[in-house]
Amino acid sequence: MAKIAVRHLTKSYNSGKVIALEDVSFEVQPYESFCILGPSGCGKTTLLRHIGGALKPTSGHIKVDGQILHELDQEGLYEMRRKMGMLFQFGALFTDMSVYDNVAFQMREHTDLPEELIHDLVMMKLHAVGLRGTHDLMPSELSGGMARRVALARTVALDPMLIMYDEPFAGLDPISLTVVGDLIRRLNDALGATSVIVTHDVQESLKIVDYIYFVADGVIVAEGTPDEIQASDKSFVRQFVHGEMDGPVPFHYPGGDYRTDLGVTA
Repeated sequence: MAKIAVRHLTKSYNSGKVIALEDVSFEVQPYESFCILGPSGCGKTTLLRHIGGALKPTSGHIKVDGQILHELDQEGLYEMRRKMGMLFQFGALFTDMSVYDNVAFQMREHTDLPEELIHDLVMMKLHAVGLRGTHDLMPSELSGGMARRVALARTVALDPMLIMYDEPFAGLDPISLTVVGDLIRRLNDALGATSVIVTHDVQESLKIVDYIYFVADGVIVAEGTPDEIQASDKSFVRQFVHGEMDGPVPFHYPGGDYRTDLGVTA
């Protein structure tokens, strides 16, 4: 069971001149699926990398399953990451391995399971995402949606307690997007896992998550259940959810006087 506790998390670069995250705090209970939404460059992926233990905070901490990640030694962090699964943007399958070998990779790398058992587990994972019949294909023979589903099967190969998704819907057609979204929710419930989803796709995430955090300029500016987010009267949330062109995120980049730029003197 993966409980996540983020406490006063701050991440800065360039001797504090660039602040990626500032005093971020929240808590996620086991089995919950939650989403981190926000515009590009707001700190979403930085936050996800901290949750996965890939970055150390400038101050504050993140606890996963009761352990402060940045205090773990290399062996402890390695052991923690064995309990995590990560679906990278666009899947990131090994292009020189078959579908079967992609899904089997973590089992062979991190366990001493016999090959006969690995075979059965790989087939079960592929069956769960509807692609058992693709086991002998290469990634180049798959559509984008199918490749993402194979990557999802690989992500859950070791039944992780925490699953992280970095833009899982990027580049998918409407059918594949719906299929992947449904799989994320069903696999989360079937595995009893905690899921963290970083995405720009508001409408799909509203269908499958329990809770949402909006990040802007490195801080959490809004949070709530899908129903609360859809009913929010906060201008930033309303603009993001409904895709409005202008608002707190302006259409025009700040500039000088328009008349001056056109050479108008009067």
